[in-house]
Amino acid sequence: MTATGPTSTAPGVVDVVALGESMVTFLPSRPGRLADVPSFDRGIGGAESNVACVLAAAGHSARWVGRAGADGFGDHLVEAIGAYGVDVSAVRRDPDRPTGVYFRTAGDRATDAHEVAYYRAGSAASAMSVRNMDLDAIRAGRVLHLSGITPALSADCLGLMRELTARRPGRPLVSFDVNHRPGLWRGGSDGSRVLLELARGADLVFVGDDEAWGLSDPEAVRAALPEPELLVVKQGATGATAFHGTEITSVPALTVDVVAAVGAGDAFAAGFLSATLRGLPVRERLRHGHLMAAAALTVPGDLAVPPARDHADRLAALDDAAWGRLRLGPGWTQAAERAEEEVRTP
Repeated sequence: MTATGPTSTAPGVVDVVALGESMVTFLPSRPGRLADVPSFDRGIGGAESNVACVLAAAGHSARWVGRAGADGFGDHLVEAIGAYGVDVSAVRRDPDRPTGVYFRTAGDRATDAHEVAYYRAGSAASAMSVRNMDLDAIRAGRVLHLSGITPALSADCLGLMRELTARRPGRPLVSFDVNHRPGLWRGGSDGSRVLLELARGADLVFVGDDEAWGLSDPEAVRAALPEPELLVVKQGATGATAFHGTEITSVPALTVDVVAAVGAGDAFAAGFLSATLRGLPVRERLRHGHLMAAAALTVPGDLAVPPARDHADRLAALDDAAWGRLRLGPGWTQAAERAEEEVRTP
């Protein structure tokens, strides 16, 4: 497979393998400081497993590979991700290290009032390495999806990422979401340099213009990162621009009534990858990315029910004027299904 679409699929190969840390997340029962919130609802969170869950819910075969503690939180993670239809058979359980957890406030993470408390140091996932992970299972996908969070977890995790992004014949299409989290790169590590190095080894790269090595102009990002066959620069509420060879394709973002600004980047990547697996043109891939992101933005958690494929295809096929008039709010992904059900029901 190339970044332009699928070629052939070997027996037993899934559509997408996503490798990375997933954590149990605790979502507040009400707005306010973490110090004031009396209770939390339990969920799951992790950039790579989020992508796998969205793709599985959208009808693709997906495998999540990672490490979790041999504890109750690890049980919950594996069961919850598996419930989305994701293959979790290659997940390793660690009897000596815990499953990572984190807490966050209900507010928009773009505001100063937003708080996130991570408890992931020394987690089972931070022990991922070339030695203890099933490389055959990791590479048994048409697409291997990685992110810049994993190399920040430990030196062993960085070594694993370097192995997986090394350009070798016969490897799957390597998708890399830069996901630069400065808070993870402490102790003198040059996160920006490492992430640029890893991105250069990928075939398809997603990067936000706010994390692109200080380069806000998409063409400047491409000039700094010419190696990937396909580069997608996400520009927030403006839209996204894709570079494929000499072609440049930009698609504006949708107008969305935002419930919570979490999970949108992972959902965008899942939508783009879904359209890539289907061999759709780059413009439609960007639009499917925006639609998946809109689904995530209109629910309170990281994961949302994606729109039905035919519904998303109809919206992605709109002319530019109609696309620009779209406004999506809570429940939009189910609205078309309910209407169709009413038509079918006498």
